[in-house]
Amino acid sequence: MYNCKSKIATEFIDDQEVLDTLAFAQQNKSNRELIDSLIERARDCKGLTHREAAVLLECDLEDENEKMMSLAKEIKQKLYGNRIVMFAPLYLSNYCINGCVYCPYHFKNKNISRKKLSQEDIAREVTALQDMGHKRLALETGEDPVNNPIEYVLESIKTIYGIKHKNGAIRRVNVNIAATTVENYRKLKDAGIGTYILFQETYNKKAYEELHPTGPKKDYAYHTEAMDRAMEGGIDDVGVGVLFGLNMYRYDFVGLLMHAEHLEAAMGVGPHTISVPRIRPADDIDPENFSNAISDDIFAKIVTVLRIAVPYTGMIVSTRESQKTRERVLELGISQISGASCTSVGGYYEKEAEDDNSAQFDVNDSRTLDEVVNWLLTLGYIPSFCTACYREGRTGDRFMSLVKTGQIANCCQPNALMTLKEYLEDYASADTKAKGEIVIANEIPRITNEKVRKIAIEHLTELNAGKRDFRF
Repeated sequence: MYNCKSKIATEFIDDQEVLDTLAFAQQNKSNRELIDSLIERARDCKGLTHREAAVLLECDLEDENEKMMSLAKEIKQKLYGNRIVMFAPLYLSNYCINGCVYCPYHFKNKNISRKKLSQEDIAREVTALQDMGHKRLALETGEDPVNNPIEYVLESIKTIYGIKHKNGAIRRVNVNIAATTVENYRKLKDAGIGTYILFQETYNKKAYEELHPTGPKKDYAYHTEAMDRAMEGGIDDVGVGVLFGLNMYRYDFVGLLMHAEHLEAAMGVGPHTISVPRIRPADDIDPENFSNAISDDIFAKIVTVLRIAVPYTGMIVSTRESQKTRERVLELGISQISGASCTSVGGYYEKEAEDDNSAQFDVNDSRTLDEVVNWLLTLGYIPSFCTACYREGRTGDRFMSLVKTGQIANCCQPNALMTLKEYLEDYASADTKAKGEIVIANEIPRITNEKVRKIAIEHLTELNAGKRDFRF
């Protein structure tokens, strides 16, 4: 039976509740009165329930869908402004003992090159990432207790935070590793991680078990309940997501929102981020083998309704998506993107040879970080390398309360501009720097707090003179 406060996976992601929700959405997909009322109520930026959001996702009225897109843009602008946070993934190891049928890291794959970075390798990779201008990383590993034990991850985090090259520094390390114990989550918290990220892949238990036939990941309950254990271990910023294309997207959309509702109800704070990856080609994986792949239009609508339903949550799209697709969804709700990503083990310090492939999936946007920053500036966005909230203790419910009240802009806007200024001074091409200076000049007057604006201007001048790392 459905119970959003329960700590049991099959109760807070109750199959019958999902099916009833989908039936309700189907019955009301043309219910203009209901849809109008939901859109109007969502304007207060307090979100919608999973059942209400499902109605909007299913809506087949073109004019109402246009209203949704306009509302998503308004909410995005109100809570996040023009800021787009930048990050890069760093794959430490692709050794894995799971049998996931959609991932080339599965243990039966004998074609892919198996690799694991040493601490010396990590230092070289991090230096290369710093020399691009990155300040925020997402660590990735396969699940293998022998090759990738928690001690290896902890040592790697320590190495990453210890590398300082020229003006470079990684200021926030997010971690995407397999579901683990409360004790191990405490160790990750003590190591200073930012967000703990774990994708559900699919919330449909039957489909999940078919997609994960062997290995520890096959345990649906242990995996689905991981965020509860992470929060019990002291990690108050967690990131959820599904891999769209593995299962019927409507089911996973509802499950994703039910998970967010559960975390807020049972743990006191919802997810810090939601990721929306779609299945991509990889070493021995063909997306055409998965019949639930979604179109660009459906993908854009998912992003739209998620932004309306969970306005407080950061939303991430990676280089799985093309430049064209990323540009489309940026204005609809996306607040974080990766840039110059490498999905092989390492690959930043020295590009991997084609016959030595260790990548988890093909990248669809292969531009350099500077090209991505330049593109964002051209579109009118502020590329942000800010990590201030994490470093100032504005995490968990403290961060969420600031977002929900709109007060986060008092910190995020000047921090975004100052970290952009750092990038322009240390790493940008001449054209990017020129565009960035114009954006900063235009955005400074939009800082509404006079005191904050004055301090930001002072810090921008100091950054111009060579000082670094200011934050509100």
